[in-house]
Amino acid sequence: MRTVIAGGHGQIALRLERLLAARGDEGAGIIRKAEQADDLREAGAEPVVLDLESASVDEVAQRLRGADAAVFAAGAGPGSGAARKDTVDKAAAVLFADAAVQAGVRRFVIVSSMGADPQHQGDEIFDVYLRAKGEADAYVRGLDALDWTILRPGQLTDDAGTGLVRLEAHTGRGPIPRDDVAAVLAELVDTPATAGLTLELISGPAPVSVAVKAVAGN
Repeated sequence: MRTVIAGGHGQIALRLERLLAARGDEGAGIIRKAEQADDLREAGAEPVVLDLESASVDEVAQRLRGADAAVFAAGAGPGSGAARKDTVDKAAAVLFADAAVQAGVRRFVIVSSMGADPQHQGDEIFDVYLRAKGEADAYVRGLDALDWTILRPGQLTDDAGTGLVRLEAHTGRGPIPRDDVAAVLAELVDTPATAGLTLELISGPAPVSVAVKAVAGN
């Protein structure tokens, strides 16, 4: 199975790439900077240098052709201003989704944020971020050509993963190690029966595989 990940050098993406490689899958990560390529190779993924803020749909679709799944895990990052929330967290997600449609890649997983809402009020940077993520989610939901799943993790931590999570339509707020977010993404990519679901994720009582099977109805 081949999975292409937008934001391939992100903390969650690198963890996901390692998991995919460990189970014998093929991963490719889209990155902006050529100097990030070695980190992806070390994670077992193929680096693809492409700037999603300036690339065309055709250019991105070309990189997606032949993939079995696409994961949007890019983000402008905590130090970025309002403008990049719009160009990365919203516009790049829309571009990546459109490219997946054009390339015929149906399985599409987007890493969103708890509280994402296109109608979210406020003018602080985090308010802009939640609106941008919400708008991206709403756009993806409208694409019938995609078997999409939206994952909304709680407060991300760098604690070691436990492999135990709570994955539901509404979990309430709570922390979740990035390790466990990556583990859930690896399962979701491989579980198309979760298509059409928007899921919140925090640490909890269920092993990752059990939690994913439960929401998939298995």
